[in-house]
Amino acid sequence: MTYILIHNPGCGSSKKGLALLQENGIEPEVRKYMNAGERLSADELKAIAKKMGGVSPREFLRDKDAQKFDIPTTMGDEELFAAMAENPKLIQRPIGINGDKAVLGRPNEKLVEIT
Repeated sequence: MTYILIHNPGCGSSKKGLALLQENGIEPEVRKYMNAGERLSADELKAIAKKMGGVSPREFLRDKDAQKFDIPTTMGDEELFAAMAENPKLIQRPIGINGDKAVLGRPNEKLVEIT
């Protein structure tokens, strides 16, 4: 099974998450979701939410960026998945995916829990 890390190399927390995985002998497939060719689709975001236990996309929404982009607190999940796919800055990182499990790496130690 391949461990996938949804990663932003410009983010300190994301870099620390990658380093922690590597320190634990895990060399993940890194998905740089901010790059145009590696962006997450709404369907991929829905699959991540399902692997997180069926959570709302609000569980991995960057609140400060949601405010910047005028995302209302009343926005429904379908619209929110679409907004996150359109603008990846709205996605909190890092996210670890291993098989049928996914976790937001906040704190980073959570990334190791699904190995």
